[in-house]
Parts: sequence; C-alpha cells; structure tokens
Amino acid sequence: MTAVRDYLADLAAAHPDKKALIEDDRALDYASFNRQVNRWANSLLGLGVQAGEKVLWVGENSLEVVVLVNAIRKTGAVGVPMNYRLTNEEAAYVVDNSDAVAVVFDVDQADQLSGLPDRCGKVRHWVRFRCGAAEGPQWARCMSDLVEQAPEDEPERPGDDPGLAATMIYTSGTTGKPKGALRTRQDPAVSGALAALVGWQPDDVYITTGPLYHSGPLGFMAIVQRLGGTVVVLPKFDPERWLELVDRHQVTTTFSAPTPVRRIVDLPEEVRRRYDASSLARVIANAAPWPFELKRKYVECFGDTSLWEVYGSTELGVNTVLAPSDQMRKPGSCGRAAPLVDIMLVGDDGEEVTEPHVPGELFVRSGSTFDTYYKDGEKFERSRRGDFLSVGDVAYRDEEGFYYICDRKSDMIISGGMNIYPAEIEAVLVAHPAVADAAVFGIPSDEWGESVHAVVSPYPQVEVSDAELQELCRQHLAGYKVPRSFDRMAEIPRTPSGKILKRQLRAPYWEAAGR
Repeated sequence: MTAVRDYLADLAAAHPDKKALIEDDRALDYASFNRQVNRWANSLLGLGVQAGEKVLWVGENSLEVVVLVNAIRKTGAVGVPMNYRLTNEEAAYVVDNSDAVAVVFDVDQADQLSGLPDRCGKVRHWVRFRCGAAEGPQWARCMSDLVEQAPEDEPERPGDDPGLAATMIYTSGTTGKPKGALRTRQDPAVSGALAALVGWQPDDVYITTGPLYHSGPLGFMAIVQRLGGTVVVLPKFDPERWLELVDRHQVTTTFSAPTPVRRIVDLPEEVRRRYDASSLARVIANAAPWPFELKRKYVECFGDTSLWEVYGSTELGVNTVLAPSDQMRKPGSCGRAAPLVDIMLVGDDGEEVTEPHVPGELFVRSGSTFDTYYKDGEKFERSRRGDFLSVGDVAYRDEEGFYYICDRKSDMIISGGMNIYPAEIEAVLVAHPAVADAAVFGIPSDEWGESVHAVVSPYPQVEVSDAELQELCRQHLAGYKVPRSFDRMAEIPRTPSGKILKRQLRAPYWEAAGR
C-alpha cells in the first residue's frame, strides 16, 4: 500500500486558506477540509473497509456528507448514496442488495434504518454522524469517536486499484425495484471537455440546490470541487433561503431539477427583489426536462446568459448540452451531443436512424458510462449495442443536430396503431400560463386500445378548461395526440430526482381494466 496523491491534497497545499465548504455559520478552508476528509477516510480504513467494497451513506445535505463523500473516494471503496426519503422496507432492500460492508448515516436517519442491523447481516459496521457519543442508536458507532483517534495523513491505498472514485447510485425505480448503476471508471477527458464548454472557473461558488444522493447535484458539485471552487451546502431547499445564500455568497453555479426553480421564480416579485442574484453565471438544468414556460420565466428573472440544459442519466452521464444562446430559439430541445460523446438513434427495425425528425431509441458511447447494473447483468446486456448503451429514451434530431427527447419507450402510448410520446404533449400543456405541471399517459380504450389522458396541475387560484387545453394542443400537435380526457391534481407525483411516476398515475385505470 502506498500513498497516492489526491487532487484535494493538491488544492489544500496550493490554496490552504481558500473556502472549500460553507454551511450556515460553519466553514472549512481547503487545508481543514482535506484534513477532515483524511481523518474520516482513515477511520473507515481502520474499520477494515477495503478498496472496491461498498460503503453506503445516507443523510440530508450537510457539511459532513460532503466530507464523507470525499473520504469514501480516498479509501478506494465504492460509494453508495441512498435516498433519505425511502421507507424502512425500501432502505432494507438497497442496503442488502448493495452488499455494503459499512453503512454511515446521519443520526436523523436512525428511524429509517431501525431494525436493519438484524436483517442486513452483510453489513460489518454501522456508523452514525452529526451526533455526540451518547446520542443516537447504540447499535451504531459514533463517527466523532473514530475521527478523534484517526490520523490526518493521506490514506494509503493501491495506486492502480480500478475501484478508485467508484460509485453505485440506485436508479429512481419508476418501474420495479431500483437497480444499482455501478461505475468504476470516469474518463477525466470527458468531464474536462464539458467543463471547458460550460466555462466553470476555479473561483466558482456552487450551491446544493438538490439532494446529494442524486447523481446530478453530486456530480456537478464534484466538477466545481476539482477546480478548487467553493461549495455552499443548503440542507433543505427553501426558495427564499436559496436566494439569500446566492446573494450572500455570490453563488455562480448550481444544478437543479425544474421544481426548485419553479418555486423560486413563482415567489412574489417583491420577495425576489430583496436579493441580488446577478452572480449566477452557470445554472445547469436537468434531472427532468424543464418546461419551456419555466425557462421563459427563468430568463425573465435571471437573464438569458446563464441557463444551460443537459440531458443525461445516472447510467450514461451527460449526453447532450443546450447552451444559453439556444434556449429560446430551440424550444423542446435538449441540445447537441456533449463533447467526446457519440450518439446513435436506432429505429424499431433495428437500423440506425440517420434522417432528421425520425424518432429512434437513443444510444450513447463515451468514456463515462456505467459498468453494469449490479446483480442484473441481463438488463445491462439488453441495454447495449456493441459499445453503445441506452436507458430506453426515444429521441429525434433536427437538421442542425439538436436532439429532442420524445419519451421513454416504456411510457409510449399506442393508440389506433399510432406511436405517441407523452413528453411532447406535456411540453405543450405546460406552455399554457395556467399550467404548472402536467403528466400524460395512456388509459384503456375499447375503440383505440389506448386513449391519451392528461393530468394537469394548475397554478393556485387559476382555472383552465379542458376545451382550452385541447385547443392549445391542436395548434401544436397532430389530432391523434390531443388528450381525450383530463384530470386535475394539486401536485404531480415525481421521484426525488424529478421523474414523473407514470406507473402510479396509470395504475387505477389499468387495474380496473384487468391489465
């Protein structure tokens, strides 16, 4: 075992006094941050954690979580983030399925993990943090006790271990049980090319708009940290609190799903005017598609130079990029292929689609795609064509090479023999100023097999009729795509990463049909 030079150690040596992490009134400069990460990493190694083994962590955003993520990376173990909103039963599945040898958790998650030590026998160590030695369940050791005894020297680990900086992030699980997307490699040229395109700088200040167990907020935070930027940790999202922190710390960049930004731009104008958000230079839109109306409101509030959109997935990384200059002129597009990423569209006949405006399943080849679905190699093999991988999204490209995501293959509606992709209908519906969110899916129809049904979430105190929405759709879509029926819902159910839970919405209709 030898000490391997780490980028965080280099930053600590070059910029020891520069702010690395800020959470409320707590802050760590790079020298202190690196020392703390080393102590946590050496604590895990002291428990016997080996490179390549799984270390599962769970907790809301906090300074400690950022330290822990980097500590796991320095040990060479595989970091397994777990959603802190999972039920006890769901958590037991992820802990057991991941084969984690250690579970490190915020003490506030003790109830979520209650009873799991008796059910998950493969876990050798349960460790709690953000607590005193006497606080929390006694079946878990206290990280602060371990850290007190741990050295702050760089951890020793194999220099050529393939598991270094590895992660296994569980997919959202919109259908069936979630799967662990195992990634043990990350071509630095791919993230470097993306960073050069977007223009991140060493002095960038990143705010955690979303939960760090999700690949987007975690991955884009890592880009800023590798450049030596500052991370502002927001434990729980609140729109006004977010604006306050952007103003106070002159935040320049973040990654966000549509829901948090919608809550920000929907704040009363007099509230938004209290804070200066002009420092925002690189806001990355993703996790779920941003409706065009939301983009328009963002531009009204924050200008037209900072909004970047990326399309990607936990499994395949960032696949396309839409620059600020194209946001308004390319409505519905997720951009061109990202640097060093190859994209191929494949039609239902298995042949590559080369013509514009013809949908096909989107396949990706790059140096940053995942290795496999853990314990489900068959699913992984079904998702690949040679070096290209797919998560089942259907897309088309226009004459300029801009891609448009139609939908997931599994969400496609077949009505009267016609393939209908709900995402393009949803994009039209949310363009209506009265509609905050929308979900479209197929319901049983004796005549057509499936009928297009829409659930819309109107803004408060705003009404819009079915006829008005149907007329809007007729203006932009072929007649067979226009929803035949509508429901209203205060909030569309989504996964924590922002994906609509179509299965949950469809279930009552298809159960009644016996399908």
